Amino acid sequence: MDFTKIKQEAVDWFKANCPDELIGAEPITFGGSKLQPKGAAKIYFDALVERGWTVPHWPKEYGGAGLNPIEHQAVRQAMAETGAPPALRGMGINMIGPTLLEFGTEDQKARHLPAIARGETLWCQGYSEPGAGSDLASLKTRAEDRGDHFMINGSKIWTSGAQYADWMFCLVRTDTEAPKHDGISFVLFSMDQPGVTVKPIDLISGGSEFCECFFDDARAMKTDLVGELNRGWGIGKRLLQYERSSLFSGNTSLVPVPEIAKQYAPLSNGKIEDPGTRQQVIEFEMDKAAFDLTKKRVIEEYSKGGTPTHATSVFKLVGSELANQRVELIVSLLGTQGLGWSGGDFTEEELTHTRRMLDTRSGMIAGGSSEIQRNIIAKRVLGLPD
Repeated sequence: MDFTKIKQEAVDWFKANCPDELIGAEPITFGGSKLQPKGAAKIYFDALVERGWTVPHWPKEYGGAGLNPIEHQAVRQAMAETGAPPALRGMGINMIGPTLLEFGTEDQKARHLPAIARGETLWCQGYSEPGAGSDLASLKTRAEDRGDHFMINGSKIWTSGAQYADWMFCLVRTDTEAPKHDGISFVLFSMDQPGVTVKPIDLISGGSEFCECFFDDARAMKTDLVGELNRGWGIGKRLLQYERSSLFSGNTSLVPVPEIAKQYAPLSNGKIEDPGTRQQVIEFEMDKAAFDLTKKRVIEEYSKGGTPTHATSVFKLVGSELANQRVELIVSLLGTQGLGWSGGDFTEEELTHTRRMLDTRSGMIAGGSSEIQRNIIAKRVLGLPD
């Protein structure tokens, strides 16, 4: 079946199954026990689950539709064309899910993947610590062997969505005598247990996306050790490649910048009147188009049997910088209407643009800062010396 036919069938399905009030909306749920969709969103979500389109590219036995990368891209483009929102997003489908598909045992896949696909569990990432951010291998959170489980003590910081999460995938130190990269293991454990404390961190955007997490004799079962003991560093790095692959995918339901420009910028004969602003919009759209075409080419390469490589750092870097350019440009187009924080003088859409501008800045740190991505690109992609 060719790409065009698959996309058209998906367009027809979304038009028939996505309620009008959800067109152009943000993804309706992260999944998990605390963030479940309701009303029309629940009906749409259940329809996607039944079709396997919460995770279209996963095998059918784990809740997906078994689509190859080209077919998956056709479904994503159909979503963008119809304005239908993805019904599920987050670390379950973008990070730990692909990692378990590659490294997990059959038991781990069977227990965790279908629950992610059905939106029953939300995951968070236990990587960074107060003294181990960019130098993550210096992490101190310990996991002591207690027979059938590990006893975990320590803390993590900048843990996105931990206040909503049901499970955490976590890098822990299991050998304090080994070189720092060799004594780390990759474990999974429930957040709903004694010994796990979560404290949200207030952000400039008004939200609390990030959290501090404290572990006092928390438990991770041995059956949820991913890969070999003391060999978790490689798995942790691999997961970051999957994360960066997802970060450059973007939100397909966002309103295009030219549409916002038509609404707010002074026009002359159907064109943006100010030549400088017009040039900014054109340059952004050209950069975005080039980025989208490059993503499409890479997806086609993956469809031939490839997997994410260090080139994902290029996409993460460019994607996060384009996202920042987009929101900065939009707020500029809004003029004084882009300065609002609250109040009746601003529409809900205008307030959303302003808060999104503040929130999007974190994308240049989350998933590895732009500086770290440039170092990875220099070393691993371009082969430059240290």
